[in-house]
Amino acid sequence: MRSYLSTALIVLLAVLTPLSAIAAWADLEIGDTGRFVSTMAPLASDPAVQGAVADRVTDQVMTQIDVGPLQSGVRELLHEAVLSFSTTEAFKNAWTTAARAAHTTAQQVLASGGGDAVSIDLAPVTQQVKRQLMADRVPYADRIPVRHSEITVLKANGLGVWRDVARRLKAAGVRPAVATVVLAAAALLLSVRRRRHRALTGVGLAFATGAVVLGVVVAVARTTTLGNLPDNGDRSAAAAIYDALTASLRTAAWWILAAGLALAAIGWLMGRRRRAPPVPPGRTPVPVGAGTPDRP
Repeated sequence: MRSYLSTALIVLLAVLTPLSAIAAWADLEIGDTGRFVSTMAPLASDPAVQGAVADRVTDQVMTQIDVGPLQSGVRELLHEAVLSFSTTEAFKNAWTTAARAAHTTAQQVLASGGGDAVSIDLAPVTQQVKRQLMADRVPYADRIPVRHSEITVLKANGLGVWRDVARRLKAAGVRPAVATVVLAAAALLLSVRRRRHRALTGVGLAFATGAVVLGVVVAVARTTTLGNLPDNGDRSAAAAIYDALTASLRTAAWWILAAGLALAAIGWLMGRRRRAPPVPPGRTPVPVGAGTPDRP
């Protein structure tokens, strides 16, 4: 009975491992404003994000400017000016402000189930662009309107069951992770002493299996969430943002996989050592298959 219970806990451990990792991620990474903003801030230097911001700000501005035959030239000049601005410290500060505001939207979409999409409001960025271009005396910079223009990162209607799972796991917090450790210890303690090496191998393989499942879930969720976005700059920027936000999950999957395989290897080596026949003191073990020496 102890062996059956230990086996059942090991199977449950393989299921709980990816769930506990996602629950901790949703609570600590998405639920915490400081962590969310610190993860998003470096994306100000990402070329995909810079290009998407430049495209969106330029499109917004050009809808308000009509310079006749010079339209194309002004658009190109403005786009290059915005791209140049995206490498400055002022842009990074504006992006951080926009990311902090986006955290509230992400909380509404992922945690509470409200809202239609997670988006980055570029109004703070546009304000800084206008101020910088006016200081540089760029033509028509004073006519740039500071309005809400957004980069859509994620659409709620494409999440489906993922949103419900994320909401429930976020509410669980780190408790599933604690339960995972308790299950692993219980599976080892319940196992029969002479078969404990098998239980250790099983626990390691359960962790490794859970890590593989976690990696697959992150990859499938990426395809699902990005597949709903239009095939333009928004998708490239959204891919960079998704990869940044889930980087801790992918790292956790690799660490869990490595730890699981290490535990499985230790259990396997313990089993081999237990099966090896004892060697009497003072005698040299005879290799398997060696013949009996001829007597004189």
